[in-house]
Amino acid sequence: MVKNQLRKAGQRQKETNRAQLDGINDEYQQRLVKRATIKELGINLHPENFLERISSNEAKLKGKKDKLRSGEDVMSSVKSNVRLAGRVMTFRSHGKLSFAQLQDFEGRFQLAFVKGVTSVASLDESKMPYHKFWEKMLDLGDYIGVDGELFTTKHGELTLLVKEITFLGKALRPMPEKFHGLADEDQILRHRYLDTLTNEESRKRFKFRSDVIKTVREFFWANKFDEVETPVLEHKATGAAAKPYFTHSNALDLDLVLRISQELPHKKIITGGFERIFEIGKAFRNEGIDPSHLPEHTHFEWYAAYWGYEQNMDFTEKLIKNILEKLKIDPVLSLKNKEGKIKKVDFSKKWERIDYVQLIKKDSDIDILAVKDVDELRKLIKKNKIDIPDMNNMGYATLVDYLYKKVSRPKIIGPAFLYNYPKALQPLARPNDKNPEMVNQFQLLINGWEIVKGYSELVDPVDQAERFKEQAKQKASGDEEAMEGDDEYIFAMEHGMPPISGVGFGLDRFITILSKQDSLRDCVFFPLMRPKKKNEN
Repeated sequence: MVKNQLRKAGQRQKETNRAQLDGINDEYQQRLVKRATIKELGINLHPENFLERISSNEAKLKGKKDKLRSGEDVMSSVKSNVRLAGRVMTFRSHGKLSFAQLQDFEGRFQLAFVKGVTSVASLDESKMPYHKFWEKMLDLGDYIGVDGELFTTKHGELTLLVKEITFLGKALRPMPEKFHGLADEDQILRHRYLDTLTNEESRKRFKFRSDVIKTVREFFWANKFDEVETPVLEHKATGAAAKPYFTHSNALDLDLVLRISQELPHKKIITGGFERIFEIGKAFRNEGIDPSHLPEHTHFEWYAAYWGYEQNMDFTEKLIKNILEKLKIDPVLSLKNKEGKIKKVDFSKKWERIDYVQLIKKDSDIDILAVKDVDELRKLIKKNKIDIPDMNNMGYATLVDYLYKKVSRPKIIGPAFLYNYPKALQPLARPNDKNPEMVNQFQLLINGWEIVKGYSELVDPVDQAERFKEQAKQKASGDEEAMEGDDEYIFAMEHGMPPISGVGFGLDRFITILSKQDSLRDCVFFPLMRPKKKNEN
């Protein structure tokens, strides 16, 4: 009697759910009702796994290689020799025959469901016919696994005739094709998972990013570099000229900063006996957001004992050419500059090497080496009618950098190395032997973007301490981007350092250039954005 009561109660609930489904216009609510119905049918809504499957590309290769039976033969006695899984992206019914497109990471594959042939795992057909399940309960975006046999339709399309469907997961919200939001850039950035789900070009771009980073690592391993990891939380923001983010450690009751660079910990590691090291990790700079800047970025640095900056210039060129070769990228890229004009960047030609001081002199008529102090530099900039906002709060080094970015950097197509920098611009670089007021530093520019900065490292602790003091004066005078000193680093230096050359490489920028995108945000899964208000979602 109890069993009969339960059965009748279950039947009434199913009838109620179906009635609700018929009367609900909101698709989200409809899918919730379907979810409840599937659960009542005894089907596991979210099974733990679905193993021994092959990818859609592997199925396509198998279809080309194997001798397939005719459609009629397959219909009469379908085999289970191919197993796929993914999302249902399209569905169309033709009476007893239904077709769907199943999408996995590699692409889409056509499925055929046939009444009387295709069953549903764990479904008691007395509760719901199999064909009614796939017609009524499956929605676009649902995950399913399928077992079946390949055949070719009369229209010549390779298809899997499904012998059994295994339900793998319910999508409660509709796919992006159903609304215009995916075409909106804001929605693309906020909901990147929908962008990569429905846009194959986006999916390939992020796979390309992964391939670039993999190729970088393989190149460094092949050149006997060891990968290291250094702290993200630091006592001081040093190793670069940038404004940091501040945080606090409750356990230690300490104010800390998020790192802006990996440089000083890396050189400590060299002091400890390592000779070639690299690290790919996040760094954080509390600066503006534009196409070539993000507050959180993938920071990539490497250091080699006994090298100078010229060896690292050569090594950088080899690295980039290796990436292009391994990933089969045309060495001549057509790229848009900031004005939207197409420029050709030829990586195969001899890379240009440009004197930094002479470049600024040519573009601004200002000889930065002849300038005595920052006040004189400001006067010359104003005299030459060059607009640099907020320059009254900048120290000499920061102002020279902004002058270069204003008058020279946008013009450089590259790939081109810049070299010959004044000592004041780089507190961590080694002085040039012929002219101690200059440092052995270089930068690599591609299409007006700075991709690489490297130099021969300053390894003299006495000189380094003096330079940190000068940076402290500039910071005290209001220059927020002046570099902070680090007594612990000086202490490490005093134990002795070999000759060292190090490089910082903008991986996000480089990948953006190679994939021909306009902004770093197009190559970062989830760039930082303002949160939406609740009623905007």
